[in-house]
Amino acid sequence: MYPTIALASASPRRRELLQQLGVNFELINPDIDESILTAEPAAEYVSRLALAKAKTGFQLIAQRLPVLGADTSVVIAQRILGKPRDKTDFLQMMQLLSGQTHQVMTAIALVNATQQLQKLVITDVSFREITSDEMHAYWLTGEPVDKAGGYGIQGLAGKFVARINGSYSAVVGLPLCETDQLLQQLQR
Repeated sequence: MYPTIALASASPRRRELLQQLGVNFELINPDIDESILTAEPAAEYVSRLALAKAKTGFQLIAQRLPVLGADTSVVIAQRILGKPRDKTDFLQMMQLLSGQTHQVMTAIALVNATQQLQKLVITDVSFREITSDEMHAYWLTGEPVDKAGGYGIQGLAGKFVARINGSYSAVVGLPLCETDQLLQQLQR
């Protein structure tokens, strides 16, 4: 049904989600600069990174397979929250998110020799109030360390989520519906 592709990601969550679609894929991990450009809007940032991962990955594997790149950012009040640098950074993120609605932006890009296809998915996530004790306990689990915004909705932090408006799989890291659409467009 789908072509075999390369997934330009080190994320185990993206691998699991892609497997849900039944896609055959190879893993690659292109090294790109993920710095935010001066005054770069979040939507442009995640879209740029997804495309850069796909294009760099396509060159890395000598253009023999289409390459899927993805990037996810947590955004609140136009501030992009990356992976926490340390516990202090994590606690600041959680204090910003507690009792608030934020956006999770996931961009995907699919590149082959003739096409560069992209989609951006924006999901609103509302957190309940999170106590200081809960924040500290969550940090001690180790789960927040490698997560954008310092949390994984599919893990222990799911209990903080009061509402979600949009794509759950995009918040996890790969929007299944939109990924399917790009893969179908590639086959044409």
